[in-house]
Amino acid sequence: SRSDDFTVAMETVTAWAWGPLSFLTFLAFLRHHPTRYVLQLLVSLGQLYGDVLYFATEAQAGWSHSDPRPLYFWGYFVGLNGVWVLVPGALLADACRHLAAAQRALDRPRHKAH
Repeated sequence: SRSDDFTVAMETVTAWAWGPLSFLTFLAFLRHHPTRYVLQLLVSLGQLYGDVLYFATEAQAGWSHSDPRPLYFWGYFVGLNGVWVLVPGALLADACRHLAAAQRALDRPRHKAH
């Protein structure tokens, strides 16, 4: 079915792109590499995009793959999957904050020493 094709395609991107990129981001932070916040931004944005597609696909299917019992739906489906929205959202905001601070520092006028 189309839904299965979508899941396979999405998980292939996750395994082959976001997984290794997440590992590179981890290494960049360990080494204080200058690209660490750019990588954090990319990985977080990719994760959020996948989450939006996941929830949107399920919503379009009428939540047919989710158990309708309230505890399961809100606790498991929304709650536990929501962590994958909240954490990347916080990391995305953090990366933007650091990158904006770096840009502000670069944009400051420099005074020549006499």
